[in-house]
Amino acid sequence: MTVFTKVVLFTDTDGRARFRDEVLALTEGKPSSQLSPLLPSGGYQLRHSPVGFKSTFHCTGEPQWVVILGGQMEIGLQGGVSRIFKAGEHFYSADVLPEGATFDPAVHGHWSQQVGGEPLVTMFVRG
Repeated sequence: MTVFTKVVLFTDTDGRARFRDEVLALTEGKPSSQLSPLLPSGGYQLRHSPVGFKSTFHCTGEPQWVVILGGQMEIGLQGGVSRIFKAGEHFYSADVLPEGATFDPAVHGHWSQQVGGEPLVTMFVRG
């Protein structure tokens, strides 16, 4: 069986953002074009971030797929861990603020930034 690796940015039990890989089985379609089951979505947004863009620490408002259409995006977590996603790559952003918590930038969330000499173009698809 063919699988699709879903990179997930999530809020762990200690309130900190972390990455994990999940496997989605491609159980639909044909051998020449394998598909996942149809997944729900709630709309999408496109974003253009110029060279030099960098955010502060923040949480994801609502879980969403982030697809890099152009350029490169670095996601940084507390403690200095970061990953760079290039055009054609993706991740599922679900590091929402824990219920009842007040946002603390020393504990919660992630930052993002454009990397390299090319603007960052992304598509956000609500999950």
